[in-house]
Amino acid sequence: MSHSAVAEKSTVLADACKGIDSPAFKAVLQEVRQRREEFDALGHVPADMIERFKSVGIYRASTPKCFGGDALPPAQFLQMIELIAQADGSAGWVASFGSASTYLAALPYATQAKLYANGPDLVFAGGLFPIQPAEAIDGGWRVSGTWKFASGCKGADVLGVGIGGGPGGKPRTAIFPADQVEIVENWDVVGLKGTGSHDLRIKSGDIRDEWTFIRGGEPCIDEPLYRYPTVAYAAQVLAVVNLGLARAALDEINQMAAGRTGATGAPKLADRAYFRVEAAKIEADLCAARAFFYEATHQVWDSLMAGNPVTDEQVAHLRLAATHMARCGADVVKRAYTLAGIAAIYSSHPLQRYLRDSIVVTQHAFLGEGMYDGAGSVMLGVQPFPGFL
Repeated sequence: MSHSAVAEKSTVLADACKGIDSPAFKAVLQEVRQRREEFDALGHVPADMIERFKSVGIYRASTPKCFGGDALPPAQFLQMIELIAQADGSAGWVASFGSASTYLAALPYATQAKLYANGPDLVFAGGLFPIQPAEAIDGGWRVSGTWKFASGCKGADVLGVGIGGGPGGKPRTAIFPADQVEIVENWDVVGLKGTGSHDLRIKSGDIRDEWTFIRGGEPCIDEPLYRYPTVAYAAQVLAVVNLGLARAALDEINQMAAGRTGATGAPKLADRAYFRVEAAKIEADLCAARAFFYEATHQVWDSLMAGNPVTDEQVAHLRLAATHMARCGADVVKRAYTLAGIAAIYSSHPLQRYLRDSIVVTQHAFLGEGMYDGAGSVMLGVQPFPGFL
């Protein structure tokens, strides 16, 4: 099928399913809610659910328009992930990697044309760290090693692994068909159990140079999305998972508040002043963090669309907003759990899931405490640590 035919077919599908208010997207959210226990038990989001995500545009959301994708503005994609994460944190985390085509835009144009030859709904996953040394061979690299945290790898079409050899010591990513990479199933964790973030292993594999790219490198596609800061966006799509989880936690205690009286005969939660006061404070904190998060996103996008280059200050603001959102979201879940009282200690209670998932989000390297140092450095005119910008 020609690229023009693929693009035409893709546009028809996207128009039918587009938007968080579409019946198709709402049906996917409902299915995620119904199946989240299954995802945890399996340890990954299964292939048929990945296909459902494809059907509502998750995996074309960041594919270049020239290859039939939607190349959505970041805020629009983030809202999609927020809602999926509200239904299930693991599903939201896996779906967030629908943004990974922003990384792939640094591949040569001809390589991208091959990747999207069968359509724009490409599922990419990667285990980029620890960076493994690679042997330079004629026209490419000989790759071997083991990499960690390849979220969504069991449903991926292609897998990326991190190797050395990039300019200035920057990491290079090598792209392999999924069937050429061994998945080492060792994802045994307390939260985000359904993400299937297993290790990847390659004993020895040769890859042509044109199938590698520098993470966050200069894109070969001249479309607005690929001028948006790539690494900052990668942090945002993860942070927004905690926004969804925090909203789910607040919805849960709001439903509990009007329920029966406590086991001791105490008034129901909604009739207790301390509960009402704390619930209102939590709501305000979450709304403030959400507003900061999306305001930073819109400001950078609007500036970019006006033809302005992205500044270091804007990148720092995005990364600060993402880190703050991730940590505020986790704090909201903890406070909701505390308000829920003794009922929340049961392993079957939804707040248990939200609590475990949200604390795992904050452990990601893109959202760690050091991001405040990076943002503060830019704010104060000090050189931030390598890789922050």
